[in-house]
Amino acid sequence: MLGLRHIALFVQELDTAIDFYTRIMDMKIEWQPDADNVYLTNGGDVFALHRVDYTPQAQQRLDHIGFVLDSVDAVDAWYEYFVKAGVRITEAPKTHRDGSRGFYCLDAVGHLLELIYHPPIVKLLT
Repeated sequence: MLGLRHIALFVQELDTAIDFYTRIMDMKIEWQPDADNVYLTNGGDVFALHRVDYTPQAQQRLDHIGFVLDSVDAVDAWYEYFVKAGVRITEAPKTHRDGSRGFYCLDAVGHLLELIYHPPIVKLLT
């Protein structure tokens, strides 16, 4: 197994979500087959957003989505950038005893995100 490299979410406000992930998170649109579906990438992962016109039921219990960063300094830089961009922070950066460091925020449509430096993952990717 090469890892978890693809996530897909249902969203009601697709344009708002696309704006957040392209403008704030600097992801690129890899493919948009129609007005209701978009596949974003950061160069290695695929993050799909699918428009729905109903409130999705909690059939799957997604807690949060983690974006891996390459250093502790990157965590703090993203945190400062998000604060300046008006992103809603739910938990300030924290260093854990395993050496990882991260913080939590909400995307523009309410999904909980974690931006984290996690040494074992970074070691695998570098």
